[in-house]
Amino acid sequence: MSTGMTTTAAAAGSGLRSELVGARLPAWAPYGSAVAGAGLAVLLRLLLDWTGWATTFFAAAVLFVVVLTVWSFAVEGRRQAKNRFASTLIYASFIAAIVPLVLILGYIGWKGFTVFSADFFLRSMNGVTSRMEGGGLYHALIGTLEQVAIAAIIALPIGIFTAIYLVEYGRGKFAKTVTFFVDVMTGVPSIVAGLFVYTFLLLGFGMRPFGAAGAIALAILMVPVSVRASEEMLKLVPRDLRDASYALGVPKWRTILKVVLPTAMSGLITSSLLAVARVAGETAPLILLTGYTASINFNPFSGDQATLPMMVWDQLGKRSGTTSNDLTEARAWGAALTLVLLVLILNIGARLLARLAKPKTS
Repeated sequence: MSTGMTTTAAAAGSGLRSELVGARLPAWAPYGSAVAGAGLAVLLRLLLDWTGWATTFFAAAVLFVVVLTVWSFAVEGRRQAKNRFASTLIYASFIAAIVPLVLILGYIGWKGFTVFSADFFLRSMNGVTSRMEGGGLYHALIGTLEQVAIAAIIALPIGIFTAIYLVEYGRGKFAKTVTFFVDVMTGVPSIVAGLFVYTFLLLGFGMRPFGAAGAIALAILMVPVSVRASEEMLKLVPRDLRDASYALGVPKWRTILKVVLPTAMSGLITSSLLAVARVAGETAPLILLTGYTASINFNPFSGDQATLPMMVWDQLGKRSGTTSNDLTEARAWGAALTLVLLVLILNIGARLLARLAKPKTS
């Protein structure tokens, strides 16, 4: 009896050791599995008469995971197969997230870079028809920069001060109410913010569209992003720093001003610029509030003002109802690429400023 139990335990231990230190798949196994998955997906495409390559791509990804997991189970055992399956899913999820982004950015860059020139950035569309060559986005770039700047001037102080209140002073029902409304505003569609400003400002006061009206809608969208990001940055400040300041008899407002804010400054700069980048490409509110003009308007408080998203929309022919041609589409892609680069510059600037604003430690 004892001999049989010993033999069974030894066999189980031997099986466990074989799974832990036994055979392994060759280094080329993932590549071979990928080729096999792609081949099977193409075969299924031919047999089932699939249309479009998206289905084939996703089928190849699923088959790659299945082939690699089954192969690992057959060679390495159950434990290693589970581990390889989980690792493959993690890598596959990363690729599934990054590939569409790379394809979108690559396609925009490929289509938009063809119209880039000094003339494209220094001229407006004033007097340029849809069938004429030339023209540029100077008028739209000016409008975007002015409106985003006005929105930032309005929204960022509100967002940072609200975050300071929630982190340092917020207690009770009022703080919970503020948090609730911030969460609600985070999910509000951009067109709703545009309709709100359109109803209470343009219709309420009988005004025509102008650039600053769009900036107000952008500020409404920017506030909850700024509040949430700034709140998280302030929470990262160690509590010991506050307690040390209070122990020295420093008032709370001065502790916030001299200790909390300088410590969180790099994070606040990053969160602020990311909030700006979040609204730089908004289009829906601007359709209602800013109008569109092909000429340069430096005054955001009077008259229609162009923006980069509105220029894209206009050049594609949706505004006038006409059919766009190669010239208008090229200008639209150029404006879209400029907008992407603007957001990219803001993100890079946020990182650089955050690095410069970090307190130096001796």
